[in-house]
This record gives sequence, structure tokens and C-alpha cells, in this order.
Amino acid sequence: MSENRSIWILIINKLQKLIFTDKQIKEIKKLFSKSKNIVIVTHSYPDGDAMGASLGLYNLLKKINFNISIITPTNYPEFLKWLPGDEFVIKFSKNPEQALECLNNAEIIFCIDFNALSRIDKLEEHLSKSDAVKIMIDHHPYPEKFVDYSFSSISVSSAAELVYEFIQKIAYSKHIDKDIATCLYTGIMADTGSFSFNSSNPQTFRIVAELLTHNINKDEITGRIYNNFSSDRMRLLGHCLNNMKVFPEYNTAFITINYEEKKKFNFKTGDSEGFVNYPLSIKGIVFSAFFIDKKDHVKISFRSKGKFEVNKFAMENFNGGGHINAAAGKSELSMEETINKFIDLLPKYKDELF
Repeated sequence: MSENRSIWILIINKLQKLIFTDKQIKEIKKLFSKSKNIVIVTHSYPDGDAMGASLGLYNLLKKINFNISIITPTNYPEFLKWLPGDEFVIKFSKNPEQALECLNNAEIIFCIDFNALSRIDKLEEHLSKSDAVKIMIDHHPYPEKFVDYSFSSISVSSAAELVYEFIQKIAYSKHIDKDIATCLYTGIMADTGSFSFNSSNPQTFRIVAELLTHNINKDEITGRIYNNFSSDRMRLLGHCLNNMKVFPEYNTAFITINYEEKKKFNFKTGDSEGFVNYPLSIKGIVFSAFFIDKKDHVKISFRSKGKFEVNKFAMENFNGGGHINAAAGKSELSMEETINKFIDLLPKYKDELF
């Protein structure tokens, strides 16, 4: 880790308790008193945290009678479409005119679970041109400066946890009900792998305990997220694990899915969710990658255990970024060329992988 990056992370951690300053909250409350048209935007191919955090905030502001809209740049997995308020989500890829009308009329835009405009795909140019006040709520490192208010911390489990704290700070926690609590709990649970990682802060569990007081059914939520897949998806997982490549000399393993395999197993958005984590179950493996063919690029997910920084690896080699142990990137090379590039890079990082 470079000295500058170490200093940056140290500063962010020290500022954790100041993430919501009194001055900022006072200004946002004033904005709320004058503004009624609010739009919530999250990143492309949103996951459980992105949808849980966004819908949690959506349901709360709708309950307070704001004119509220929620936009995703793309579609997302079927196993998230049971979340309260899902029927009101506008998918830009399917309804661009409706989405742009909402953005054009917005007075406030919340940017949830992303801190770089590149994460919102074709919505980037439209959001960047908007005159609306932009508010970021996110937990990824290295936020870009495209918003008016940035509530960003790498020390929290999820965007959903930050949304909960934001709701508390603006004194709207009395409006939290079962639907809102269900969304926020889902976001926290999903981004911590059912509290198996990135969840060592006692404050995370204090928030979860508070959400449970709203009579949410945590067992049902777990089932909907982790036990709600198609038989094709399970067969695809078996196929991928059977073809997994392991490099014990680099403590690394990876999985791939190409176009032919997607067709063979009737691939749907979200079917590969979590695949990147499986290689880390192998004894000695500390670095895992997952490659999947897209229309014009190869999408790559990275995971690691311990100190190996996959966000640094993604930034340096695959135009990506993310968290220290969970990141993503992309390649405009072919699948074969991308994999060969990845394999050729491993010797360079050998010392960091042990």
C-alpha cells in the first residue's frame, strides 16, 4: 500500500464519527423543507445492498409525502424483486424516457452505493448535467467529487447501514416501519455475506438489533436472498466449479462464464451472484477472480482474504476499483486474452499473495 493511500485511509477512519456533520444535516433539512421532487439513483447491476439501501430510503421519503422516484441504470436479479417498493423502480435500460423525465425534474438526487459516475453506465452524462442538489451515501474508497454532499465512509458494513444513520441524523427514525427495516436489513445482510465479513463493528449489530424491533422476518429474508435460485443456476454453478482453474503457487483461483455457457444454462441477471466467493473456500487460496462475457467487454469480480488488496489490483490492471477485499473491473479484450493477461500478472504480485 502506498504512503498516500495509507494516509488517506487513516484520515477517513478518523473522520468516521464526523461523517454526518451538524452543519450538513441542518442544510439538508432546509433543502427538504423547500424541495419535493427527489430522485434516488444506484449503480448498474445493483446488488442486495444497493437495492436495500435505495428502497429503504425510497419508502421512508415516500411515507413523508415527498414526490420520490427511484432509478436503476440496468436490471437486477429476480431474487431482489420482492423488496417492498420494487414495483416502483424505474429501470433506465428499459424506460429511458420516464427515467430522464424524473431526473430533469429532480431538485435533489441521492447517489446510493456508488462514488464514481462510471458506475451508473449511460446515466452518467444525464446525472452529471443535472442542476439538482446531489447527495452521496456510500462506503467505497476514493470518492469522486461530483456531488454537493458526500456521506462516505469505508468503515461501515454497507450503504444500507449509512442510510440508517442518515435517517437518524435527519430525525426521521420515527418513520421507520417494517417495510423500511426489511429493506435496510437486507442491504446490511447481503453486503456482509450474512455477517460473515466486513461486520466487526459493534455499531452494525446495534443497528441490526434496532431493525429487528420492527418485526421483520430475518429468516424469510435470508431464504429469499440465498435460497431462491433456479435449477439452471445451480447447474451453472456446478459447471463453473468443475472448470475452475487453481494456481496454488500463487494462492489464486478463478472461474469463467462465456457466451456459450450463458446460453446453455439459460443465464439470467443475478445467476452468477456469489460465484466469485467459492474459490476462497479452498485451503490456501487468498485471491479469487470471476470472469463473465458481456456484450462489449468482460466483466471481472475480485475477492481476497487477508491483506491482498484487490481494489489496487483492479485499478492498476482492469480499470476498476472497490474495497480492499472485494472489487471489480472490466476488460475490452476477448475472454481468452483477458484470462491470459490475468495469469501473466500473477508473478508480479506473488510476494503480496503469501
